[in-house]
Amino acid sequence: MRKLDFDDAASIAAAFAGVDRVLLISTDSIGRRVEQQRAAIATAQAAGVKHVVYTSAPTPRPNEHGGVSPEHYWTEQALAASTLDWTALRNHLYAEVSLLGAPAALASGQLYDATAGRGRAYVARADAARAAAGALLQAEGKSVHDVTGPTAVTQAELAGLFAKLSGKPVTRVGLTIEQLKGGMLGAGLDPHMVDILAAFDADAADGYHDIVSDTVERFSGRKPQSLESFLTDNAAALRA
Repeated sequence: MRKLDFDDAASIAAAFAGVDRVLLISTDSIGRRVEQQRAAIATAQAAGVKHVVYTSAPTPRPNEHGGVSPEHYWTEQALAASTLDWTALRNHLYAEVSLLGAPAALASGQLYDATAGRGRAYVARADAARAAAGALLQAEGKSVHDVTGPTAVTQAELAGLFAKLSGKPVTRVGLTIEQLKGGMLGAGLDPHMVDILAAFDADAADGYHDIVSDTVERFSGRKPQSLESFLTDNAAALRA
């Protein structure tokens, strides 16, 4: 086992020494990730790493209102500018994230969103991990892949799943982005987090989250779990 600190260049170099393939998982230092990940990519290149697999996000782009999307965009750009072979795995919204809004939705009977009725191809973290492991073993060249669940699920359908599995009525309520932001700020969320969460809904409304791919099956050899199956496995959390 090797210890790596993204803020310690020497530790990155030591960790990558003698390594052919690297899985670069985007760090949790929002606002500083580009600097950290560019340093990791440059060090990987200098150390002789041959292939980097990076966990990215759906349709990353340099959008000032794009939440965390620009950080993933500039990291992918750093990979493209390097001499490395690389694979960008654009992980879609994790199925686990759907559980975060469940308590409020079940308590109020309402699930709020600003997705304009568009779907999200939720992917379970375990499936994303299997795809990453497969890519680390198999991927060659330079490529980009959306990592998704088997189907896109709308928030109205998610509300229906909450109701079905909890036995409580839940209705989806569509909002504008500004209404959504106002509600989250009124609930006491940090303004920076509000911007990030609102950007996810804006991206969904623009159709960036309803892409469905076979990446999980191609890299892992097994089909991804559906959101309904995932929620059924975690139904106890909806009945608490």
